[in-house]
Amino acid sequence: MQALRRILPSSIRPRALLQGFRDARLYSTALNLHINSQDNNENTPFEFTKANMDKAKEIMSHYPLNYKQSAVIPLLDLAQQQHGGWLPVSAMNKIAEIIGVPSIRVYEVATFYSMFNRTKVGKYHIQVCGTTPCMIRGSRDIEAALLKHLGVKRNEVTKDGMFSVGEMECMGCCVNAPMVVVSDYTNGSEGYSYNYYEDLTPKRVVEIVEMLRKGEKPPVGTQNPTRIKCGPAGGNTTLLSDPKPPPCRDLDAV
Repeated sequence: MQALRRILPSSIRPRALLQGFRDARLYSTALNLHINSQDNNENTPFEFTKANMDKAKEIMSHYPLNYKQSAVIPLLDLAQQQHGGWLPVSAMNKIAEIIGVPSIRVYEVATFYSMFNRTKVGKYHIQVCGTTPCMIRGSRDIEAALLKHLGVKRNEVTKDGMFSVGEMECMGCCVNAPMVVVSDYTNGSEGYSYNYYEDLTPKRVVEIVEMLRKGEKPPVGTQNPTRIKCGPAGGNTTLLSDPKPPPCRDLDAV
């Protein structure tokens, strides 16, 4: 705090600046912010488990020895899975050490991609698609239902540490909008899963949360019982049989 007072203009109060960082958790980039804390600083211990260190070596074996830095993204993903869904500075420093690059090279990647969380998330991190098709189909109502039911703001973690709600851009299944994705960190990297839930309503998304809370596994994909995968709701109305092939030209008559 004293260092901030020395370098900032007097018109900017350090506490107000830090509060601004915390308020920024409302936005999609919120989880990339860094503020030193007791459990997130350069001296916080981080080591890959033996099983994950073996995985890290296997990942690096896919690249030439002089291009180990190419493994940075899968290694960050592995560290995030092990660490409950977010990356402390010490985890990034460890990866930099393993692949033999300055730490800043790892920071650059971890803060560029929104899939890497730099602050704590829930054991179930729920991300709502915020792109136009989902928004038109009610994604804001889905998010509002989640936040109200869990009693949190966007990117906050519930008091029991179980859930957090964020935003993601297009998840690539616009035909089944609106949708969310749930990252499950309850069992570390060994049991990590990443599942889409589509054709949601506010009522259904709350039901999915309660199923997860009980340790149940909600059916993934479309939640519309009249739809099969990405097919039309209610079933096909055209192309009900195999199409007839076009007639073959009589090449000898040409």
